Amino acid sequence: MIQIDDAGSGSLIGGTLIGMMRVETRDFYYDVIPVKYFTTPYFEQKKFEDYCIKIIYEGLSNLKVDESEPIEICQGYMFNAARSLLKEGGYNIISTKISEPLQSVIEETFMDYIIGIGVPLDYLQFTKYPFHFHRMLKWVLADLKNREKLCKTAWRSWKKYGSVATHHYYDYLMGGTYRCMKCGNYIEVPGKIKVIKFTTNRDYYIYLHPHCSSSQ
Repeated sequence: MIQIDDAGSGSLIGGTLIGMMRVETRDFYYDVIPVKYFTTPYFEQKKFEDYCIKIIYEGLSNLKVDESEPIEICQGYMFNAARSLLKEGGYNIISTKISEPLQSVIEETFMDYIIGIGVPLDYLQFTKYPFHFHRMLKWVLADLKNREKLCKTAWRSWKKYGSVATHHYYDYLMGGTYRCMKCGNYIEVPGKIKVIKFTTNRDYYIYLHPHCSSSQ
């Protein structure tokens, strides 16, 4: 049996990873829908669906899947067009919520991908929801000029909060362990810091080295 799922469709940062696995052998195939397809006008035109279909058919070929093999495919919007096309093509499609063994593998693969495009590992590790929108927005606003290009900017949430007002000022940290959210290096304490404050669903604070400007 084949499982097909996505990872990252709910992450502000990066594209969306499409993964496929043959359950019995754990053979795994994946590719990423580039973030470009989640920007205007491509997102509104649902061009991500075409790219998703392209990845799936490449995966079917790579895994040598025939029409008789059951295929479990995620119920999410990412696969709306793919499900219809696969059914028309005679594939044995089961629309369902995807679980193991694919779920853990695809989530770990997406984590590696996000780290590869620049989000620090330790920023993602110690939280239950590493790709929560406001958490990712905080990382983007620390270096907006360079990081906006990594975002799904056609999202309504980005249109609402991507240009949120920021307040810049200097302060002191007396203790604790913090990394500069622009350069990624540790901030020496006690010491002076630059702070970027913004408010969405609550107040957020970004800590930078004084010499690390925000590029905004």
